[in-house]
Amino acid sequence: MDAVDQAILRRLQRDGRQTNRELADAVGIAPSTALERTRALRSRGVITGFHAAVDLERLDRGVQALISIRIRPQSREAIESARDSMAAMPESVGVFVVTGNEDLFVHVAVPSTAYLRDFVLDRVARRKEFVDVRTLVVFDYVQPVEQAELPSSERREKRTSYS
Repeated sequence: MDAVDQAILRRLQRDGRQTNRELADAVGIAPSTALERTRALRSRGVITGFHAAVDLERLDRGVQALISIRIRPQSREAIESARDSMAAMPESVGVFVVTGNEDLFVHVAVPSTAYLRDFVLDRVARRKEFVDVRTLVVFDYVQPVEQAELPSSERREKRTSYS
């Protein structure tokens, strides 16, 4: 990806509804080039889709939490089944399969702490394959506006030694 592709991605991440002409003007390229580059990014799988960002509080889902889950027996089938069933729940915002002591982290958004308590106790902790369930209430969540470009491998290799 070159600088033009990265500029297109930054602009689209900020506003996926802008017109192709607005995108081209902002990036400083011809509209035909913007359209061609955007299509290429989609066909390469870099852009996977466009969505509406929502304010969870305005949807009466202002309480967010991370639920960590340990699964037994530990098998691919058990973890994938748990991942898929948790992702299908309307309370779920995201599901992460992780390493370490836990197998899953589930990000949920719900109306209240009472709802969260009932959700965890009645729908999550009751599952026999979930041997440990812990809930962390999120005080604040800031979602990045865009995925920033990582430093090039040259700059990463020039790290300062702390020894």
